[in-house]
Amino acid sequence: MADRTANHVPLSPISFLRRAAEAWPDRTAVIHGDLRRSYAEVFARCRRLASALRGAGIGPGDTVAVLAPNGPELLEAHFGVPAAGAVLNAINTRVDAATLALILRHGEAKLLIADREWGAVVRAALALLAAPPVLIEIDDPAAPGHPPLAATSYEALLEAGDPAFPWTPPEDETAAIALNYTSGTVGDPKGVLYSHRGAYLNAMGNALTFGLGPRSVYLWTLPMFHCNGWSYPWAVTAAGGMHVCLRKVEAAAIYRLVAQHKVSHFCAAPVVLGMLARAPAAERTAFDHPVQIATGGAAPPSAVIEAMEAAGFGVTHLYGLTETYGPSLFCAWQEAWDGLGVVARSRLMARQGVPLLTLEEAMVADPDTMRELPCDGVSLGEIMIRGNTVMTGYLKAPEATARAFAGGWFHTGDLAVRHPDGYIEVKDRSKDIIISGGENISSLEVEEVLHRHPLVLEAAVVARPDDVWGESPCAFVSIRPEDAEALDAEAVIAWCRENLARYKVPRSVVFGPLPRTATGKVQKNVLRDQARELPS
Repeated sequence: MADRTANHVPLSPISFLRRAAEAWPDRTAVIHGDLRRSYAEVFARCRRLASALRGAGIGPGDTVAVLAPNGPELLEAHFGVPAAGAVLNAINTRVDAATLALILRHGEAKLLIADREWGAVVRAALALLAAPPVLIEIDDPAAPGHPPLAATSYEALLEAGDPAFPWTPPEDETAAIALNYTSGTVGDPKGVLYSHRGAYLNAMGNALTFGLGPRSVYLWTLPMFHCNGWSYPWAVTAAGGMHVCLRKVEAAAIYRLVAQHKVSHFCAAPVVLGMLARAPAAERTAFDHPVQIATGGAAPPSAVIEAMEAAGFGVTHLYGLTETYGPSLFCAWQEAWDGLGVVARSRLMARQGVPLLTLEEAMVADPDTMRELPCDGVSLGEIMIRGNTVMTGYLKAPEATARAFAGGWFHTGDLAVRHPDGYIEVKDRSKDIIISGGENISSLEVEEVLHRHPLVLEAAVVARPDDVWGESPCAFVSIRPEDAEALDAEAVIAWCRENLARYKVPRSVVFGPLPRTATGKVQKNVLRDQARELPS
């Protein structure tokens, strides 16, 4: 067989950093507080990291875990760890000690790089392990005052590495590049495996979809631990853009950095959009340039989209899961929407949309027959996805992997309709749909109406057992303390009656903060338990 090295090179996103360093060596790659590093400097540091990991006994297929906020170290790990042939496990900084120990044990991490700020949870987790990983600490000058965590620092680890370490892709592009754990809303979190090939393609898809280029300035509001930051550590680098790091997501800090660094792009969950939309004038710094936001998870309420546009942000809605490297669908803008009013436009923008260029196919189908349903905006089915940007599988869980891939498609568990224009719109998670008197009620539809009330900050709707209807909607609503006398349950129900079919109106309303997972998702399983305990 002829030598294929001339026309076949395994795909890996680590190649993006080498190219960026060659094309823009002096361009600022990373900003973190007062720190500035060029692409040439970042490339040298990542080569040092890869070399040092090899010198520490980390080999191909070994897991290197990182517990850190959005900073230069976690960004560098997205390149240096896979360049050493290892698998990056970026861990949610909100996990407790027991969950951290579970992840380290299940993923068989040989080395853990952890920020000093999380020292207490790290110590407690390592005490639960019979064979704890080697511990390296991050001492971030931007967050001083935390006690030492380990004998070896991240910077000392890099000093032991070679800045000329060979930078080559893996021989097998389907080899694992990353291990990510689901948030575990039901049961223990599952380990999701990404490949070099999938990460490369999803990063390219995101760069194209979001319009990233060499002049892009990307603000790290989305956690890099979440689906590897939706592949944006690789996507921004591929484009030669600038990474602006942010340790803690706060409205004032986001507005300040957007204005200071002329931020052009960032990603955020709908809850962050809501925080920015509600920020008081004292927390806002004026800016006069366009800023694009990509948001995912549950559809952002149209009221939030309207408020963000008014504040000067353009919003693109994405859809995806941990199992799809983050974004897999996006709400592509249509010129015909330009002339629509803000309410009609925002409701169209809240749909999940069409596949990214690098996703092969998506459909809405009957999960039992695998029959694709008509594009009528009414027929409810499950979103099915297949392509190169779907996980390779769940770690050590062949049965769960087989169920997820049944019929040759990845089963998302999200229920949706497809409109005549081909756009997919999520109606609910399969476990969250409310069946009342034989009628399906979308909790998301009711939540959308609740979010449009001017006094409602957040809302979630779940099924509550009903002696007559089987189930009925129960609304959990968060408001400001000063608005408690202005909004009661009867007023919420009256609002819903004005905007929903009668059978969709909540019969119960509970006020208070919403419980969330470590990744910020509303824990509807907890709310369902609370709804069942409500007095009749």
